[in-house]
Amino acid sequence: MFKFAHAYYFYLFGLIPLLAILFIAFLLWRRKAMARFGNPSVIISLMPDVSIHKLIIKFIIAISALSLIIFSAAGPQTGSKIEKAKRTGIDIIIALDVSNSMLAEDIRPDRLERAKQAISRLIDKLEGDRIGLIIFAGKSFIQLPITTDYSAAKLFVSTVSTDIIPEQGTAIGEAIALSVKAFGDTKNNKALIIISDGEDHQGDVLEQAEAAVKKGIAIYCIGIGSPEGAPIPEYRDGVMTGFKKDHSGKPVVTKLDESLLQQIASVGGGMYVRATNSEIGLKPIFDQLSKIQKAEIETKQFTDYESRFQYFLGLAILLLVLDLFIYEKKTQWWKRIKPF
Repeated sequence: MFKFAHAYYFYLFGLIPLLAILFIAFLLWRRKAMARFGNPSVIISLMPDVSIHKLIIKFIIAISALSLIIFSAAGPQTGSKIEKAKRTGIDIIIALDVSNSMLAEDIRPDRLERAKQAISRLIDKLEGDRIGLIIFAGKSFIQLPITTDYSAAKLFVSTVSTDIIPEQGTAIGEAIALSVKAFGDTKNNKALIIISDGEDHQGDVLEQAEAAVKKGIAIYCIGIGSPEGAPIPEYRDGVMTGFKKDHSGKPVVTKLDESLLQQIASVGGGMYVRATNSEIGLKPIFDQLSKIQKAEIETKQFTDYESRFQYFLGLAILLLVLDLFIYEKKTQWWKRIKPF
């Protein structure tokens, strides 16, 4: 395991392009200054000991040393000791609909973005529980296997978009079946949270829900959207170009289909909640999950870290010492080298 104790020092790398620009500006100024005294090639021939190449080499060495110092200041550390840690919790998988209809803006800023925000807040509340993420549209994929690494979970959630799965549709049944595989044979209590507008569903959804219940999985559903519906925006290079239209040229209006989601939650022994602009619905579900008996979960984690900054700092010092022994003037052996 590799990490940085003071990662904010990496902002200092922004100085390097600035120093490079200043160095190039200095070389251009120097050339113009020489040109004021006459032909540059003649002036260079009058200064045979001056080496522009060695000046560039010294700058590269100095920048490399600065980079290593910044890297060292960031506090690189490696995990040196792994211990087994015991937590109590349940296993939770969130199945998130990423079909294009989730771009509708009847839930602000849009259905998908609002769901992602709510999932991130849910992750912040977890203590000892394991969480995974499945995304689905016309197909289903495991975006994040079950883990206790909440930072990684939030990172994966933030990257979700409707572009991930090109095949459109709402394959809720496939998502439920995939969640059964993702949970595996764990003896922990398990909960599946489906977040979808329920529209354009495919497959044997209720049969898959019944199969999941037999595996000890409780299913909760959040209907996101409004029964009145909203048009689906279309974007190009991040700019909205209009709304999705049907074959007759009329805007497609996507509506929340609550009936299916309610049936899934009923069969799954969980609960159904409709999301609104003020409440996405994860809070009442989380309150229900907190009442579920938590099992003991054994995980492995790094408990001791050793600093490795000294290697980078030592190399930086070595480069700076080397820089002291490189003179801007040409040495006798350098004069014999003619690269061009």
